Amino acid sequence: MTLLHPWLLLLLLIDIPLIYFYIAGRKTANPSLTVSTLRAFKGGGSYKVALMHVAFALKLLAIDCVIVALCRPQTHDALSNSAIEGTDIVLALDISASMETADMNPTRFDAALTMASDFVQKRDHDNMGLVAFAGESMTYMPLTTDRPALLNAIAHLQMGALGNGTAIGDGLVSGINRVLGGKAVSKSIILLTDGSNNAGEVDPLTAAQIAAQKNVKVYTIAVGQPGSVPVSSFYGNVTTNVPVEIDEETLQKIADTTNGQFFRARDTDSLQRVFDEIDKLERSKINVDNFKRTDEAYAPWIAAALILYMLQLIMRFTVLRRIP
Repeated sequence: MTLLHPWLLLLLLIDIPLIYFYIAGRKTANPSLTVSTLRAFKGGGSYKVALMHVAFALKLLAIDCVIVALCRPQTHDALSNSAIEGTDIVLALDISASMETADMNPTRFDAALTMASDFVQKRDHDNMGLVAFAGESMTYMPLTTDRPALLNAIAHLQMGALGNGTAIGDGLVSGINRVLGGKAVSKSIILLTDGSNNAGEVDPLTAAQIAAQKNVKVYTIAVGQPGSVPVSSFYGNVTTNVPVEIDEETLQKIADTTNGQFFRARDTDSLQRVFDEIDKLERSKINVDNFKRTDEAYAPWIAAALILYMLQLIMRFTVLRRIP
C-alpha cells in the first residue's frame, strides 16, 4: 500500500498537544476534597478512571485514522513481466468511397471492419495499431495491447473522412512508421484496399522498398469484384457509376518485395479465409509489462475512525456518564 499524499502524515503531530492538554486538564477537571489521611482509599482508584483514559485513546486513534485516510492510501497490483509469443502488426485499411460497394455483405467497408475486428480479438498478445487511408493517410491507433481501445477505433472509422482518392503509398508509409515503434522481432503490415494508387505523395513500390529495408513484411489484400461502383454526389441526390481498377499487380509486387503475401478476396467468405490465413503469421518472443489498476484504500480507515469514535461515545454515555 502506498500513500498519494504522504506529507499529510505530519498532521499526526497534533497528537502531541492533544495528549498534553488531556494530561494537564486532568488536574483541574475533577473536584477535590481535603482529608487528613488516604488510608480509607487504599487499594487504588475506580476502574472508571482507566476507562476514561481508554475513551481518550479511542478518540485519538479515530483522529489518526482520518488523517491516514486524507493521505489517500492506495493498493497496487504487482507489476509482472512475461515473455510471450507475439508480433507487431499494423492494419492499414482503405476507407475511400469505393469501399461502399455492396458486392460484399453488406458492403466492402463493413465486411473489412468486421473481419479486422475478429482478427484483432484472436491475437491476444500482439502489439497492434491502426492506419486508414483514402486521399491521405492517418494513424487512428498506435501500437497497443489495449484491445477495447483498438476495437473502438476500428468501429469509428468513417468513409470520406480522409478525402477522395486512394493513397496506398502514403498508407503504407504511415503503417511502417507505426510498426517500427514495437519491440517484437517480427513486424508486419496488413494492407487492405479495393483500388489502385491515385493520390498521395509516396509511390507504393517505393514504400515497399522502405518496408523491406526495415524488415517489415506487408500482407496485401485486394477486395471486391473488378468493374464500376456507384458513387453518390456531394449532396447525395445523384449517383453515377465510376470504374474502379484493382491494381493487383502492384499489390503483388509490394508483397513480394517485403517477403509478405498477396491475397485476393472477391466476397465475404474469401475475405474471412484471407484473415484466417494471415492469423498464422510467424510469432516471436516479446517481453510484456502487465499493469493492473490502482484501487483507493481509504474506506477501511474511514470505517475504523467511525467505529472508534462511536465506541468512545458509547463509553461516555454509559459507564462514564456523569451525573450533574
